[in-house]
Amino acid sequence: MIRIILAFLRFLPPEFSHFLTLLSLKSGMFKNVSRIRNNQVLHQVIWNIEFENPLGLAAGFDKNAEVINETLDLGFGFVEVGTVTPKPQYGNAKPRVFRLNQDKAIINHLGFNNLGMQSMKKKLIKRSQNPYLPFGILGINIGKNYDTKKDFEDYIECINNLGPYADYLVINISSPNTPKLRELQHRENLEELINIVKKNNDLNKISKPILIKIAPDLNDQQKRDIALTSLAQGIDGIIISNTSISRPKTLFSKHKDEIGGLSGKPIFLPSTNLLKEMFIYTGGRIPLIGVGGITTGKDAYEKIKSGASLIQIYTGLVFEGPKAINKINSELIYLLQADGYGNISEAVGADVQ
Repeated sequence: MIRIILAFLRFLPPEFSHFLTLLSLKSGMFKNVSRIRNNQVLHQVIWNIEFENPLGLAAGFDKNAEVINETLDLGFGFVEVGTVTPKPQYGNAKPRVFRLNQDKAIINHLGFNNLGMQSMKKKLIKRSQNPYLPFGILGINIGKNYDTKKDFEDYIECINNLGPYADYLVINISSPNTPKLRELQHRENLEELINIVKKNNDLNKISKPILIKIAPDLNDQQKRDIALTSLAQGIDGIIISNTSISRPKTLFSKHKDEIGGLSGKPIFLPSTNLLKEMFIYTGGRIPLIGVGGITTGKDAYEKIKSGASLIQIYTGLVFEGPKAINKINSELIYLLQADGYGNISEAVGADVQ
C-alpha cells in the first residue's frame, strides 16, 4: 500500500505531493514502518547529546514543525525542522519545485516559505507538554526574512524564541534562494554574526549547540575562512552542504535548467569532497553533518569516512520512501562491522586521515 501511495504522489505537482505526504504522516499511515533500536554500533554522544543512530532528516521537509514525532517514529535518529524566519513569508513565486526524475534530483526555488517563528513556537510548546515523546533529537534551522533590514537580529529573535525547545540550532547562511543570504558566509560577516549570537546566548543563558549550514559552491579561500572562523569562534558543528547553484553536465531531466538549488544524487560527489576538505581544514575538531545525495548505506558510509559524524537525507526520502531509513541504517551497521569497527565514531574521517 505504501509503495502504491508513493508512486501516486510522484505523479502530482511536487508541492502538492509534499502537502499530502505531511497529511499522510499525521494520519499515522506510516506509523508501523520498522526501525532499528538500541544498536551500539550506531550509538554516539555528540555535544553531550545521545544519538541513537546517525541518520537525520534534513531541514526543508518539515518547515513548520508539523510532523516531528511522526518522522522520528520512522526511524530517524534526529530531525531538523525549518528553515523558519521571524515573520511568516510566502517565499518565491510558483512553480518553484521541480523533480528531475531521471537524475534522482530536485531543484527548488522556495525562498524560506514558512508560517513564521510564533507559529512554530506554539507547536513546540504543545509538544513539550507531551509526556510520551518518541526518542530522538530535534534541531531547528533558522533564517532571515527576505525583506529584513536587520539580518543578524532575525537570527537572534529565532534563537531566543525557539532555542528552549531545540536540542541544537542551525544558522542557515547558505540557501541560494534568499537574496544576499550567502554573503553571510564571507569571513567578516560570519565572524560578526557568530560573535553577536555568542554574546546573546551568554546574556540569555542559552547553552544549545550552534551549527552553521554552508553551501557546496565555495572557493578554496572561502572554505578555509569558514573553517578558521568556526574554530576561532567556537562553532559547535557544520552542516555540509546545502543545495547547489551549479549544474553538472551529466543532468538530462527536462527541468535541469530551472532556477534554484539542486539537491539529490548529482551533488553527492561535490558535497562529499567538500566534507573531506572541511574535515582537514578543521582538523577533525568540529563535528560535521554530511548531507547531499544519500540514498543507500554505502553512500552514508562514504560520508562518514569522509568526516561526517552524522548524516542527513531529504531528496533520497522523496525518491526512495520511508523504507530507505531502516535500509540505510541496516546497511551501515553491516559495512561498519565488516570493516572491523565496533562503533561508528571509529570510522569518522577514516578516508582522510
